[in-house]
Amino acid sequence: MAPSAAPTSFEAAPAAFPAFTRAQKVFTMLGALLGLLLAALDQTIVATAGPSIQADLGISPALYPWLTTAYLVASTMMVPVWGKLSDLLGRRAVLAAGIIVFLLGSFLCGVSRSTVSLILFRAVQGLGSAALFTGALSVVADLFPPRERGKYQGLFGAVFGLSSVVGPLAGGFITDRLGWHWVFFINLPVGAVALSLVLLRMPRLRPEGIPRGKLDLVGAVLLALAVVPLLLALSLGRGAEQVAHGGGWAWSSWQVLGMFALAAVGTALFIREERRAHEPLLDLKLFRQKTFALGNVAVFIIGAVFLSGVVFLPLFMVNVVGLSATHSGLTLTPLTLGVVAGNVLSGQLVSRLGHYKVLMLGSLVLLMVGFSVMGFTLTPDSTQAEVTVKMVLVGVGLGPSIPLYTLAIQNAVSPQQIGVATSAATFFRQLGMTLGVALMGAVFATTLSHEMGTRVAQATEGLPPHLRAELASATPGAGGEGGSARTVFQAEEVKQRVRGELEAERQRVKASDDAVARVDAQERSALEAVDRTSRALKESFTRAVSAVYHCALFVALLAFLVTLRLPEQPLQRGRKPAPSE
Repeated sequence: MAPSAAPTSFEAAPAAFPAFTRAQKVFTMLGALLGLLLAALDQTIVATAGPSIQADLGISPALYPWLTTAYLVASTMMVPVWGKLSDLLGRRAVLAAGIIVFLLGSFLCGVSRSTVSLILFRAVQGLGSAALFTGALSVVADLFPPRERGKYQGLFGAVFGLSSVVGPLAGGFITDRLGWHWVFFINLPVGAVALSLVLLRMPRLRPEGIPRGKLDLVGAVLLALAVVPLLLALSLGRGAEQVAHGGGWAWSSWQVLGMFALAAVGTALFIREERRAHEPLLDLKLFRQKTFALGNVAVFIIGAVFLSGVVFLPLFMVNVVGLSATHSGLTLTPLTLGVVAGNVLSGQLVSRLGHYKVLMLGSLVLLMVGFSVMGFTLTPDSTQAEVTVKMVLVGVGLGPSIPLYTLAIQNAVSPQQIGVATSAATFFRQLGMTLGVALMGAVFATTLSHEMGTRVAQATEGLPPHLRAELASATPGAGGEGGSARTVFQAEEVKQRVRGELEAERQRVKASDDAVARVDAQERSALEAVDRTSRALKESFTRAVSAVYHCALFVALLAFLVTLRLPEQPLQRGRKPAPSE
């Protein structure tokens, strides 16, 4: 029987890559890096400016998450579409189109004067950013043979990491000095430089041997029908306590269940269409290749834990360590630098060794050790320095996941399918991140609610009802899914209020020494209860964050087991020279 149309190795692949001049490579990489920087920075800068935007436009708490959700949904939905277009039209055309759409969305966001328009234009930004993500990673595969790709893909991973450090600082500075509109306008000059490099100095980068086909529009519509309801359900689904505090729908509500059902129908129709399409958006035959299939499964699983440390650690730093929100965000800097170091180092090593699987497994072992350390050693007495050191290990373990798995997946397909393969890896990674945040958020909120209900009740046991109510009103609620809690428990402020209330009671009964003595005893008991409540809350948040890392540990173990079964194909070092374009 003839072999499958999806081969398992591409020994002749280097011949399909033209040889480019050094200047072409440099300017192409600069354009792609700048484009990727635009999209990566935008997410963190806008998050920092969010409170100012909410205050200025009067955005309701129910609509506020849509500033992020609209961007995420549009970006994830379009990743496979841009990937296919980059194979059909070339990377230059897709990168240029993506930058133009992104800049248009940025300008429209900057001039927005209403909540609805801003949310819609954030979706436009998301449509463009998808092209920047998939196009930039595909460019590396076009310019360099597989053996050299790792060290350059590590640079793109480093851009993601650095943007999460620079973004919040830049967002705060721009918002304070120029206003929130400029967090969007600042994209325009940077985007103009990137667009100039792409249009003027970048080769066409269209894989040879691909006939001029048409985009599978029916498949694109059905993909949207599958992805949009799924992402909305995962982004807006909430636990019962979170719904009671406002925002989102319960997981068991008809809205969320209906979106999951619609996503299931859309997925079934999309698979049916792709099997029949002449030029499918995502060639399902690729999943017959073990490397491609298992690589994307591993990418999806790792995506589920990629944001767990970033999203939930600030809650621990604010409510347990006692940092401000700003300083808690800066605590993530060492983790981010660990991610950058893991990206760059793994890319350099894979280029030297010519093997990626041992590096994948090693990074996952480091990641599991990091999650174990965080999950089993965090205490209510942990310090900022202690947590910071532990998070570096998590960052180094996470870093290699972006370049190595992308490299393995690209190496498993022909040059004519690089765009589709790269977009598939990006698509499954983003789906995994969304699912992971929803899963970890549910674990966090459930654990925190249970622990607080038990521990705070024990801490306030024996107090008069009005003092118990006073302490209960001052305790924070579960923010869930990385959202901040309603407030931070301020023990000294609560003590001041308790003293004020009991002083008024003392003045009322001052004629009776026995009554005054009872009030004094009640005050001592209440102040001790405040300290016990503060400790109970710290223990509750510690247990909740630890539960997230316990869950992340098992997910990372699953990724390790999948990676064990991942076949390793040889990485080609050379290529056949061809005229440059």
